Amino acid sequence: MKKFILIIPILLNGILLSQHKFLNIPKLSDEDLKSEKSEKYPDAPAEVLYRSIHFLIDYNGFLTKNVVDRVKIYNKNNASEYLDQKITLYDDGKGLYETLSNLKANTYNFENGKKVTTKVERNEKYNSTEDKNYKVTKFAFSGVKDGSVVECSYSVYTPFMGSTPRVLIEDKIPVRYVEFVLDTPKPFGYTINYKGDVSPQHRLVEEANMYGSPYFTYRFGYDDIPAFKDEKYVQNNDNYKTGVKAEINSVMNNGVLKSLAISWKDIRKRLYDHDDFGGQLSKDHLVKGLLPAAINDLPSNLEKARQVLRYVQQNYTWNKEDNVVTDKGIRNLISTKVGNSAEINLLLTMLLRSVGVKAEPVVLSTIKRGVLLAYNPSVNQLNYVLSSFEDNGQLYLLDGTLKQSEINLISPKALNYHGIIMTKDEAKQINILYPDVSQNTYAVDAKMNPDGTFEGRFIDRDNKLFALVANEKYLEDKEKFSKTYRDAYKFPYSNITHQLQENGDFETSFDFSADTFADVIGNKIVFNPLLFLYTQNHDFNQTEPRRAPLEFYSAFDRVKKVTITLPENYVFENVPKSKKFRTEDSALQYSYLVTQEGNKLTIETTVKVDDPVFPKEYYPAFTQIFDNITKQEAQVVTAVKN
Repeated sequence: MKKFILIIPILLNGILLSQHKFLNIPKLSDEDLKSEKSEKYPDAPAEVLYRSIHFLIDYNGFLTKNVVDRVKIYNKNNASEYLDQKITLYDDGKGLYETLSNLKANTYNFENGKKVTTKVERNEKYNSTEDKNYKVTKFAFSGVKDGSVVECSYSVYTPFMGSTPRVLIEDKIPVRYVEFVLDTPKPFGYTINYKGDVSPQHRLVEEANMYGSPYFTYRFGYDDIPAFKDEKYVQNNDNYKTGVKAEINSVMNNGVLKSLAISWKDIRKRLYDHDDFGGQLSKDHLVKGLLPAAINDLPSNLEKARQVLRYVQQNYTWNKEDNVVTDKGIRNLISTKVGNSAEINLLLTMLLRSVGVKAEPVVLSTIKRGVLLAYNPSVNQLNYVLSSFEDNGQLYLLDGTLKQSEINLISPKALNYHGIIMTKDEAKQINILYPDVSQNTYAVDAKMNPDGTFEGRFIDRDNKLFALVANEKYLEDKEKFSKTYRDAYKFPYSNITHQLQENGDFETSFDFSADTFADVIGNKIVFNPLLFLYTQNHDFNQTEPRRAPLEFYSAFDRVKKVTITLPENYVFENVPKSKKFRTEDSALQYSYLVTQEGNKLTIETTVKVDDPVFPKEYYPAFTQIFDNITKQEAQVVTAVKN
């Protein structure tokens, strides 16, 4: 991995005075109702007018999250994510759970010179259960049109006061004003973890008499924040938005200060003391006799691990739920053959141990959950488990949730920079990045006809991690996956197939026949020898300064190989020459190789990227290289009849 610099949190401490009024909901003005576009950002489809997230903790240690969100809609067709709302509540399954109250949702329109209000009625809100731990309240704003203002407010009451959710200050649309407020009783000490580039214009951190008792208050307000533009080649853009989060660090009880700051070693102990983690790993009697006896006789730990992984893949099925602890337990998994990610991979760990492989669980945060913050240990960050073992000084990772995985070829969502190996004695941070090079190959075998039309066959083949990603997307939604090809290739094709090969590669292929690849000029036919694999633009065209590193999942080789056969009595003219170029450190390389045999021409291009992650400082180099690639691949050839 190229050197990657993490954004270090700024701990905002001390007294910061402000005359600004927080928790002061402004009246919705006629001017805002009547406006047709944002004054400062006229192309924005919507704009946050006011957003307040207020965390209030009482002296019993319960937390209430109060939310007010007001959004102006300029173009409803491009602002759909602000029209459908979802509020998620957590239930630990052991008697502690969150509750929702005071939910109000209104749409405001300016009609006939006055404000018209449309409420979301009770029967328009509905609840669903995502899994055993999460319940969701969903609703859609009614009566929305271009120019509407939508507003919702609600409270979530929770017994989980150890940390607040991370509040994102930046959004995909402009934000006129947003505030983060934490009011906590004086006995509770919190650390404010601040990450990002945007600084608050209004700040107040002080001790004050509030709600009839001594409190600490932390208040940050922000004016006029431009829209955050998602960047390409980023696994989770939310990681790079400015955000604020509070974590409890101490409590004063009867004059005695007790530190609650925890390390990953503390979390290790908590997990091993947990019935649904350490309690399950201790039940090694459950796995006795499960594996074929022949696995014990294999000569190496690597071969044993490979066969144990294969056994788990063939006999147990992941239920699509991720967690760091088990749901129904290892006994139930063995009986029903179905379980969550923790159950599958803790069982895998136990089976490895049963054949003499010293395996340990690895806990982590998946990509959608966000990058694991090593400086801020928290069980709340964790939602996935892998299995691991060391052999001859090398660490190997295994993931039994996917039928296609191999040793070190784990679920792509787990490739999230860091994980923590949790042994009985220690917690050790490790890097979790795919260590191998994946390849994507586009192969075209085409024949040109005398009238300038082409026919042939196209194969798109991925291997290793790229194959795993492609197969996951295909199995998740086959129609959507196939549509990506219909959208990319607008010429006639037939016999399209998508298939996982016996060797683990994933392949898409089709036959094509098209009349749009060449220009016929007299007795000459001019065309790009890469045919439909040539593109005029590339993706490294960002004009704003890069904020995030470049994240590719895997180091890779991307190959385009096109072979064109001319009809008899036709010859090639103006054939391009082979060429190579690279960055100074050879981290990014490109070759354009030309081979001609009579009336057959082959163009093979290769892009080599030698790491899965590059710091943002590399972005200009990618832009320069791909500018040159685009120019190189723009060259044409001529076919002439003798």
